[in-house]
Amino acid sequence: MFSRFFIDRPIFAVVISIFLVLAGLAAMRVLPIAQYPEIAPPVVTVQAIYPGASAEVVEQTVAAPLENAINGVPGMIYMSSNSSSNGLVQIQVTFEIGTSVDDATINVSNRVKQVESRLPLEVRRQGVTVERGSSSFLQVLAFYSPDGSHDDLFISNYVTLNVLDELKRLPGTTNVQIFGAKDYAMRVWLKPDRLAQLKLTPSDVAAAINEQNAQFAAGKVGAAPIGPGQDLVYTITTQGRLADAKEFGAIIVRASPDGSTVRLADVARVELGSKDYEFIGRYNGKPATLVGVFLAPGANALDVAKSVTARVGALAARFPQGLAWAVPYDTTRFVEVSIREVLKTLGEAMLLVFLVVYLFLQSWRAAVIPFLAVPVSLIGTFAGLHVLGYSINTLTLFGMVLAIGIVVDDAIVVLENVERIMRE
Repeated sequence: MFSRFFIDRPIFAVVISIFLVLAGLAAMRVLPIAQYPEIAPPVVTVQAIYPGASAEVVEQTVAAPLENAINGVPGMIYMSSNSSSNGLVQIQVTFEIGTSVDDATINVSNRVKQVESRLPLEVRRQGVTVERGSSSFLQVLAFYSPDGSHDDLFISNYVTLNVLDELKRLPGTTNVQIFGAKDYAMRVWLKPDRLAQLKLTPSDVAAAINEQNAQFAAGKVGAAPIGPGQDLVYTITTQGRLADAKEFGAIIVRASPDGSTVRLADVARVELGSKDYEFIGRYNGKPATLVGVFLAPGANALDVAKSVTARVGALAARFPQGLAWAVPYDTTRFVEVSIREVLKTLGEAMLLVFLVVYLFLQSWRAAVIPFLAVPVSLIGTFAGLHVLGYSINTLTLFGMVLAIGIVVDDAIVVLENVERIMRE
């Protein structure tokens, strides 16, 4: 019999058991921890925006060229496109399981570059982004003002400047983004009646803004080649891009031969506002900026969540008065509860095994043996998970709970039979 080999060699059996325990403990330190196993195929997201365009125009002028270029990229299974009425187009490219998401992102980016020159000028100016997508949500952070002293526009820009980059640099995060980021933008609200009276069109106003709100290289005075009497070189600095609403209001839209001018403030209302008003985030009924943190494949969800929380907690010491943060959604809570329940089940099972074996066999030696055999079997399982490429998640932990019952039951039955044979 196979078991006879180990019965005759107890030292060898003990060494194997110690090896399994050490291998399991080492695997537990490197196994990725997540809420669910990584079974979703890799996804690459292509996003572009055409300000002011309808969904039909975006589909015909932006989405169609991008789809034709991306179609057939190596490893692609399918892709889906969504063109919305706010001028935003998103193309989700799904690849086969096992495809490197970094290689897929590079391939899609190369295809996009081939047709970027055929896209409208405003789309090229806004830029076409290609980034790897992730469906593995880790946390959602909420930044809000409990006393209402800060609006969501201020909070969103403060988080963008002071928090977002800090979280992106943390190991284990694949993407950190603000849902509906309200970046600062100069809003120009035209007055149609004034435009009609002055015989102006919105395109005239847009042309004046683009022409006068630009950065120019004015050059230098005294630069070579020049005469020998010039010893100094002066760099000419001019006002470039405008900074506040008053400067934008002074833009000259039209100048007449008699010296009269029509400025932007005469035909529009200019204010510093948000670039996007499509998304409204709230936390406990208060305006909030929501930040989503995505988990990188193979990362430890518990460690990443702790590092994110610790980093935001350190940054919170420098938050302005009236700004607070919270974690309304955290997937690691389910993993922590699962691990706690597994340990609880293991403790209850070991206690029951000890009581059953000791009460029915009346032997301390027989009651101690399961305390050694059961942990060896369960801890060694983590080494098998590491070899097979599995992770610690709710499904594998559920399997561990079932395995505890099977191992405990077998330990009682086998131990009772061994004791019977030894006595006979």
